[in-house]
Amino acid sequence: MRLFIGVAMTIMMAMPARAELVIEITRGIENPIKIAVVPFRVKSTGAFDVDLARLIEANLERSGQFRRVDRDTMLSLPGPDDQIFYRDWRAIDSEYTVVGSVEQDDQGLLVRYGLHNVYGEKLVFPIERLSESSDSLRDIGHYISDRIYESLTGIKGIFSTRLLYVSAERRSEKDQTFKLILSDADGGRPQVIFQSSEPILSPAWSPDGSRVAYMSFKGKRAGIYVQTLASGEVQKVSDFPGLNSAPSFSPDGRKLVMTLSRDGNPEVYVANLRTGELERMTKHFSIDTEASWSPDGRSILFTSSRGGKPQLYMMNLADKTVKRVTFDGDYNSNGAFTPDGDSIVFVHRTNERFHIARMNLKTREIRILTETDLDESPSVAPNGTMLIYATSDEEKGLLGLVSMDGRVRVRLPSVSESVREPAWSPFFN
Repeated sequence: MRLFIGVAMTIMMAMPARAELVIEITRGIENPIKIAVVPFRVKSTGAFDVDLARLIEANLERSGQFRRVDRDTMLSLPGPDDQIFYRDWRAIDSEYTVVGSVEQDDQGLLVRYGLHNVYGEKLVFPIERLSESSDSLRDIGHYISDRIYESLTGIKGIFSTRLLYVSAERRSEKDQTFKLILSDADGGRPQVIFQSSEPILSPAWSPDGSRVAYMSFKGKRAGIYVQTLASGEVQKVSDFPGLNSAPSFSPDGRKLVMTLSRDGNPEVYVANLRTGELERMTKHFSIDTEASWSPDGRSILFTSSRGGKPQLYMMNLADKTVKRVTFDGDYNSNGAFTPDGDSIVFVHRTNERFHIARMNLKTREIRILTETDLDESPSVAPNGTMLIYATSDEEKGLLGLVSMDGRVRVRLPSVSESVREPAWSPFFN
């Protein structure tokens, strides 16, 4: 709901202090896959700070499509080289069983794991060996989770992706800190990539995940910046007088669409990131903002009040023709395409409550996905199965996950600070 940017900033500045995300699964599918993740056998002189089995089962359960089997009910704790007595796992109602081991030596880590189909009494795939550096145990756990998820659902897993979000800590009206945080998809390993005493808004990922764009008030003036994650190098894209907001990368990563009021009215512009050239895309007396690209790069979706109330419109970039997309309800904004381009997700107001909705672009069917009162900033996972969004609970900002059919819901409140403005990364090569 960044259509009225001042309102969004006021909300963020009012958020009380709350940083690392925790997981609360509030709803899953009716018949999840029951999976037992046996504690990995550890061969090491020292302790590991990551329990691989706990990490894997938490990842799978967070998808809403799996339910873990409690360790206390396991009748045995086999490793990857042991014989599996499938009757023992059927007895505790486990459909699949994961076994593994991890050892560390001077060369790094060696992890071995396998996935067993209990009722089929067979390995789903051969025992796999992973050799990695000693500081990458979480990466290994996310990789294994992705491998299991794809093997059992046929859909590429998203556990190795990353999240961007903004935390807001307010100590007093004049003493507050905003942080742009990068974390694992489960909220682990949070790291601050930019910090300011002024609000940070609209973080967005480049298609290859190497850069992020955001709006910040450096020097008390709104501007749009692109930061390279590996080096920390920052490129200023715009800081014109007035509004500079809502950046979004083109599918090829060469351009950025954004909202500028440099000519007096908020309009949609496209910036060439190599040359700095600006192209004005809209020209209307209304507010045009929150533009995002279609996956094929041929269109942009944006919010406009040209019909009297905020609605979503689509521009064909070949000829700049514009057509209205949403008609149901008197407020629809902050739209984004799903990865397949068949649907859009957006903020939809119903009975004075702001929810996240999904609309099929062919059938025009709208499905309300969330239930809380003030939901905003939807960002779709790269496999198209879930989205992350910002919401609130007792005036505290937190993040939520919801599946694209609305059946799975997960809350990700932070441990210490209010969090807003989430953005889900692409897949990493």
